Order: sequence, then C-alpha cells, then structure tokens
Amino acid sequence: MRIRLFMPGSLGTACIASVTDMAVGYPQALVRRIGHPVMWIGGLIGTLDRRLNTKDATPARRRAHGCLAAMVIVSVPTAAAVLVNRTIRRILPRWLALPLTAVLASSLVAQRSLHDHVKAVAVASQDSLPAARRAVSHIVGRDPELLDEAAVLRAATETLAENFSDGIVAPLLWMAAGGLPGAVFYKSVNTADSMIGHRTPRHEAFGYVAAKLDDLVNLPASRLSALWIILAALTMRGMGARAALRIVLRDARQHRSPNAGWPEAAMAGALGIRLSGPRSYDGVSVAEPWVGDGRSDLRPEDLYRALALYRRACLIQTLAGCLAAGMLTRKLRTVHRTP
Repeated sequence: MRIRLFMPGSLGTACIASVTDMAVGYPQALVRRIGHPVMWIGGLIGTLDRRLNTKDATPARRRAHGCLAAMVIVSVPTAAAVLVNRTIRRILPRWLALPLTAVLASSLVAQRSLHDHVKAVAVASQDSLPAARRAVSHIVGRDPELLDEAAVLRAATETLAENFSDGIVAPLLWMAAGGLPGAVFYKSVNTADSMIGHRTPRHEAFGYVAAKLDDLVNLPASRLSALWIILAALTMRGMGARAALRIVLRDARQHRSPNAGWPEAAMAGALGIRLSGPRSYDGVSVAEPWVGDGRSDLRPEDLYRALALYRRACLIQTLAGCLAAGMLTRKLRTVHRTP
C-alpha cells in the first residue's frame, strides 16, 4: 500500500511551526500591514471588556459577564481556526496543506521574538540603566523606574523563563494535540488572561474565569518547560542541571503563580542565581519569596547565559518533537502496510 502520510498531522504541524518560527519569526512587515493574530484576539477581548464589564454592574454580574466573555473569546477564534484548517485540507493536497497550516500556526509561537526582546535588555544594560529600563518596560508589568540594574536583569530573566512556558512550550504542546485550532484555543485563553485576568478593581471579578482557565491550560506546559530547561542545562558547560532539579522540587510550588514558578525555578537553579523576590506593581510593593539559592545581583553576562540556556531548551524541544513525529510516522506506516 502506498503511504501518503508525511507526518502525523498535529505533531507534524507543531514541528514545522517550531522550525519556521526559529528561522524567520513573524515578519514586522506583516505586523504593520495586517497585524498579528494575537492583536486580532486582543481586539475581540477589548470589545467584550468595554461592553460587558460595566462600572455599575455588581461583582456577581461582572463575574457572570466575564464567564460569558471567556466563552466567546475561546470559541470564536477557535471556530475560525477550525474553518481555516478544514478549508486548507479540502482544497490542497496533504503534502502542501500540512506545511501551509504549520506556517500559519508558527505565528502563534514566540521563540524568536521573545529572544530578541530579552536580548535587547541585555544589550541596553551594557549601555546605561535608563536604556535598560526602557527595554525591559516592553516585556514586564512592574515599575521600571524603581528597578536598579540587577532588578532589571532579574525581571528580564524571569520573563524569559515564564514566557518560555506560556509563549513557546504551551502553544506548541496544544498544537501537537490539536493542530492549528488547538494552538488558537490556547492563545485565546492566554491572551485573555494577560488582558483581563488581573486582580484589579476593574478585572477582579470580570477576569476571574479567564485567569483560572489560563492556570489550567498552562499546567502541563509549565512542568514540561522545566524539564526542557533541566535537559538543556545537562548538555551545557557551566550550567547546573542537578541544582535546577533541586530548586524546582523545592521552590516551584512556593511561587505566586501555580505555573510560572516551574520554569523560573529551573532557570534559577541552572544559572546559580535567585529570581522573583520583592517587587512593585503600579506603585504597590509586593513581598514575594525568592526562587533559587544563588546571588540576586545579576550582571549582563547572566542574562546572556540565560539566553543561551533558552536557545538550547528550544532546540531540545524541537528535536524531541521531530523525533516523536518520526517514530509515530514509522509506526503508522507499519500499521498501514500490515495486511
């Protein structure tokens, strides 16, 4: 029997999307011309927030409206992705439909853009503290003017670790499970949490469901991201894989987030530094526990080391996915050839 299967659909989509994003990312020319899928989802969220999250509503009504908004935010983009996916598969041969779908899905992965934004902080920190503060303000929510150089570098390292989980591992994991629609589903949930899932007077009740849903869908990826970081540390000179595992087991669950603590703990342990700790949001000081045992006075070279660890973790994840896709393809070919 002739086998036309190129790769198991969803897993193959994730592998090609990961490689595509590594190689070219999402071109800025496209952002300027048509925007980005996350921007489109954000537009929907903003509209629902303005129309359903009214000031005169009671907390109970706000939570109910937030639940309705979460359902719309998830269902509309996911349904659109299902339609696009089915249309591509219907009009194109499989050998062309799979890579085209994967290229579209690569827009939902942020390997290259995350690296570039964090590297910009590392470069700026070698110039001046004001430049570093401006660079880090693009990727964190805390008050940059209150950060010294070490705090700026810690904030960038924490963002790198956390977004490795929810910006790379999670969308690829959901893509491997459900193809383009799976990735869009995840990105819709994650974008909703980033926009309305905050404990502020406006969003405490309205964003409750979005925040809880984000915690749930990120749970497997956060654990997997810690594993990729530990494996990356194991393959790199000067990195502490054993320390990364120890800090994950000790500190990950003590973090303010049920998920972000896992990759942050792994990175802190691997680099021999401390992350998290006290910080300020909108002028309000928050006493958070430290993650890790090392020094907290980071230097620019520490952030460059974190970027190197991040690149290796991304590579390991991509190789693992491609290996799994190849093994599954071989198994399916054997099954198809069996009389």
